[in-house]
Amino acid sequence: MASLVCGSLAFDTITTFPGRFAEQILPEQVHILNVSFLVPTLRREYGGCAGNIAYTLKALGGEPVVLAALGNDGGDYLARFRQLGIDTTSLLQVPDNYTAQAIIITDRDNNQITAFHPGAMQQAHEIGLPARDDIKLALIGPDGRDAMLRRARDLHAAGIPFVFDPGQGLPMFNGEELRAFVAQATWVAVNDYEGRMLCERTGQSLEEMSRSHLAGIIVTLAAEGCELWIKGERTLVPGVKATEVVDPTGCGDAFRAALLYGLEQDWPLARCVALGNQMGALKIAQRGGQNHVVDRSALGLG
Repeated sequence: MASLVCGSLAFDTITTFPGRFAEQILPEQVHILNVSFLVPTLRREYGGCAGNIAYTLKALGGEPVVLAALGNDGGDYLARFRQLGIDTTSLLQVPDNYTAQAIIITDRDNNQITAFHPGAMQQAHEIGLPARDDIKLALIGPDGRDAMLRRARDLHAAGIPFVFDPGQGLPMFNGEELRAFVAQATWVAVNDYEGRMLCERTGQSLEEMSRSHLAGIIVTLAAEGCELWIKGERTLVPGVKATEVVDPTGCGDAFRAALLYGLEQDWPLARCVALGNQMGALKIAQRGGQNHVVDRSALGLG
């Protein structure tokens, strides 16, 4: 069984600000904001939500098929995926554009400021679903606006259940569009901030949404774990304490990879997200979104 992972592939430029953003930004002066953060370290990592999810899902023993776009500078990314054994047959390489780029600044409290250039991601809608019958599950993550809309329509028409995980792409859509995504999805995954925005734009509470056809709504709460909404009932699944807090970049993606892995195994949703909490704690102890090592035996996966 394979899982289709739809979303962005990007190069992440990751920097660390040793202070606190809150101490550098004057609330009464935000209308003339002009700040500069001295960042003594800088790294370039493989990233993007689809790339990070595929990396961890493969390490857990799943079979990710990535549906995404790379630019003319994406040869190294293609080679990396092939080396990891990740299917690349549904990747589009755009010759006249760069791969998406994220520039991320993290402060000492793990708050982040990100600038994102979509690049080739803006042409991801040109790719259709792969013609294969072993894909039984999918996730729609942040991607080009047209691509996300097309993925939902295509997956729904094909009868493939999917997780709607809008992430930072959520603000691109109005209430009507978000209600359509939810209506076509089988699961919805958001963090607590995105969850509040989703409710505000759709005019529905998470409780109300969960009483629909959805099999579940997952709301991640960082170190606190996550909450599940299933048929109007809320359940808190406690977080897992990290051995070290180094870099939060990609923690949500590691969580979602575990969610997909558990769904592939037909686990109850609570067990899926419990593994997700473990993976988030594992990832945060490593820099970048694709550098953590997954020990399947230590996780009880054989």
